[in-house]
Amino acid sequence: MTREKAQARREHLQKMRAEQRRKERRAALLMWGAGGFVIVLLVGLVGFYLVKQAKETSLDAVASFKYEGGQHVWKTVSYKETPPAGGEHNNYWQQCAVYDKPIHSEHAVHSLEHGAIWITYRPDLPKAKVDALKKVATSTGQQDYMLVSPFPNLASPIVVSSWNHQLKLDDPEDPKLGAFIKKYQNGPDTPEPGSTCGGEYAITTTADQAALPPEPKADQQTPMETISPSPTQSK
Repeated sequence: MTREKAQARREHLQKMRAEQRRKERRAALLMWGAGGFVIVLLVGLVGFYLVKQAKETSLDAVASFKYEGGQHVWKTVSYKETPPAGGEHNNYWQQCAVYDKPIHSEHAVHSLEHGAIWITYRPDLPKAKVDALKKVATSTGQQDYMLVSPFPNLASPIVVSSWNHQLKLDDPEDPKLGAFIKKYQNGPDTPEPGSTCGGEYAITTTADQAALPPEPKADQQTPMETISPSPTQSK
């Protein structure tokens, strides 16, 4: 009987150990399965976020043009785009700043030539959205190269322009606005990247405050890098 009891005890212990091992394997499988699910879920969420972010900041809708720099004139210019994104422009550039009234396109385009971003908006854009645009312009870290002004007859509520590039937007909160500024401000297509958007020769007035400056006389001092001879002078 003692031998049978000992044998029965050993068999019972073996069964208990086998059952314990099964429980441990099951727990391990559950743990790894749960961990794998969490990893897959995290990877999926990160992938979804990246795809969503890429879509939201996509600049596929940017219109591009091919204007050469250095086309300085004293006349009023008739531009193809509204607002313009390059082409002929006045010898004086617009001081990069926020304006509450329209500015002369001929000055603004010269600022684009220097690397500025020009945010234009319909005059009837709600004040809250205008304030949001102003906030974007003053919080990018590149305020020295930001122009903001109303512009009548825009095709969309907001149009953001750089030299040779332009994007139409409906909302100042659109992530594409920040993406556009980051890519095109003093971008590779800028004819004179890093040139001043302020200084002695910058125009600080709006269109209703001052007309385009007339061609200066021979003895008048003007910005040297912008002087272009008139047709009569070049003959």
